[in-house]
Amino acid sequence: MQEATINKKLLWQPSEEMISQSNVKKFTNWLKETRGLEIEEYNDLWKWSVNDLEGFWSAIWDYFEIKSYTDYQEVVSGGKMPQVQWFQGATLNYAEHVFRNEVEDKAAIISQSENRPKQELTWAELKKMTAAIAAYLKDAGIKPGDRVVAYAPNIPETVAAFLACASIGAVWSSCAPEFGIKSVIDRFKQIEPKVLFTVDGYQYSGKKYDRLESVKKIQQELPSLQETVIIPYLEDEPVMDGLNNWMFWDEVQINYQDQPLTFEPVPFQHPLWILYSSGTTGKPKGIVQSQGGIVIEHLKSLTFGMDLKPDDKFFWYTTTGWMMWNLQVGGLLAGTTILLYDGNPGYPNHETLWKFAEDTQLTVFGTSASFIMASMKADVKPLEQFNLSQLKAIGVTGSPLPESGFDWVYDQVKKDVWLYSTSGGTDVCSGFVGGSALLPVYRGEIQARSLGVAVQAYNDAGKAVYDEIGELVVTEPMPSMPIYFWNDETGERYRNSYFDVFPDVWRHGDFIKISPKGSSVIYGRSDATINRGGIRMGTSEIYSALEVIPSVVDSLIIDIPLNEENSFMPLFVVLKEGVELTDELKTSINQTIRQNCSPRHVPNKIYEVKALPKTLNGKKIEVPIKKILMGVPFEQAVNADSLLNPETLQYFVEFRENIEDEAGK
Repeated sequence: MQEATINKKLLWQPSEEMISQSNVKKFTNWLKETRGLEIEEYNDLWKWSVNDLEGFWSAIWDYFEIKSYTDYQEVVSGGKMPQVQWFQGATLNYAEHVFRNEVEDKAAIISQSENRPKQELTWAELKKMTAAIAAYLKDAGIKPGDRVVAYAPNIPETVAAFLACASIGAVWSSCAPEFGIKSVIDRFKQIEPKVLFTVDGYQYSGKKYDRLESVKKIQQELPSLQETVIIPYLEDEPVMDGLNNWMFWDEVQINYQDQPLTFEPVPFQHPLWILYSSGTTGKPKGIVQSQGGIVIEHLKSLTFGMDLKPDDKFFWYTTTGWMMWNLQVGGLLAGTTILLYDGNPGYPNHETLWKFAEDTQLTVFGTSASFIMASMKADVKPLEQFNLSQLKAIGVTGSPLPESGFDWVYDQVKKDVWLYSTSGGTDVCSGFVGGSALLPVYRGEIQARSLGVAVQAYNDAGKAVYDEIGELVVTEPMPSMPIYFWNDETGERYRNSYFDVFPDVWRHGDFIKISPKGSSVIYGRSDATINRGGIRMGTSEIYSALEVIPSVVDSLIIDIPLNEENSFMPLFVVLKEGVELTDELKTSINQTIRQNCSPRHVPNKIYEVKALPKTLNGKKIEVPIKKILMGVPFEQAVNADSLLNPETLQYFVEFRENIEDEAGK
């Protein structure tokens, strides 16, 4: 189970030219010239970045020429996490750091959706659009600190609305339009927004979904809401009966055209946006991150971790309800053209995004592990089907990418492509571990710990371990860590979320194994990890093992304690259409787990289900299902409105009623 990382297969190495032209190499050269630091190896650079926080982050500040209207007094102050303060005294603006990259006729955004053809928006057009929205918001009385929200998809208008919001110091928050009405209200009601940007509806898998009735309910449930801006997206002329205080997007653009775009200087720690925990148990927590923290963290992570340059075309498949949308918009900080796609990546077929990559000549293709595996199982062959000559990198996140996914990328997408897997969290809107253009890619491994992120694997005694699975912890603060949770005046919920196990150390809730050379493997959520006979295993290891069985489309394994000595571990599988769960298939599944994981982790029983419960971001839920199967009351175990397919929960509720019988058979 805990195989040594030195045995991982080498799949790719950067060329000498790529290394010399990489952003991180240019940074080390700059450090030598300006700081007298001679650092050649990435691991040495990482060690310096986490051991000398003041030296590293002040260098980042200077290297990226952060524009501040006032000088900062200290880089980092306040003592231990989470009381840390960054760059106190500095005043800046996120949107200003975006638009300093303006090249009038260059494409800032390239977008496409199921109901819109590919289109380009130049920097000049984006600036004009943003300026009109900013002028409208100010005219509506929106001041720094006021909340502005969006119930809108991944389209240029949403980006412009966010940038306008940031430019005046207002606080942004967004939900994707596929979010159910209760999920939207659970998020927005607690932050009391004054302005809502929304579409009339959206299209997914070729089907149209009207959202105006939902918008009416949102207005009714948000007494703080003063104005609503409608973006006609589903229909050219939507019928607006029953809505209050609304205006069409184009009216705003016309009424406030030719307004200058100005930038409100705000303190470094001023809130930029509010993201949310997944909300699988109770109401989602509002995670507040700062303007300055996001500016400096995203410049660092996108420039050095993803090697983005102004001539790149940067794409990540995401929705506005996932932090990857915020990170992708951050590509504009690096002067990169960002690419947006709205719709089902598997509609009308699994070639859709690969065709989008060819048509746009994108250079960086960001996606999820599940998309890679879906393409593999659908027998897509991008190498044969599409011209991807411009593609230089593929980024993967969302869940651990199985080794077979690594193989498929190099066999079927492109032989000479930099494949970097990355893992982080909404909590920091960035990565803890990810890529480096200086390092090789090994099968199944994440290349490196991110610069400035003091990631360690802790054992139960709170000691750092290598080549052993441990808790993913961060031992030093990051600028993009939450400045607070919304409506958490005492900070108790914040502290309990990350610092309740290891004092003054951020415990993220993932299991990780770090090699001596700094590469890593993520093993899924630590609170869903299985411990049998003293052998701990992340559930992702079992899911990864099952990827080699074509008949198994998806899987969920839960270890349910029955008493102090015994537990029952069922495996739930979704099978390919037309396939039956025969004894032969069960034997094949068990043998695969036994051979690739351990005999102790062979499930007690295997059950076929039609679908697994997923969050609105498409992640399967493990801990809430485990709670249901342990007898926790349904309402306490899971917030059904936070799920994409809440109807799938009923199976597990009924399963719980017979669990003793199932375990005893």
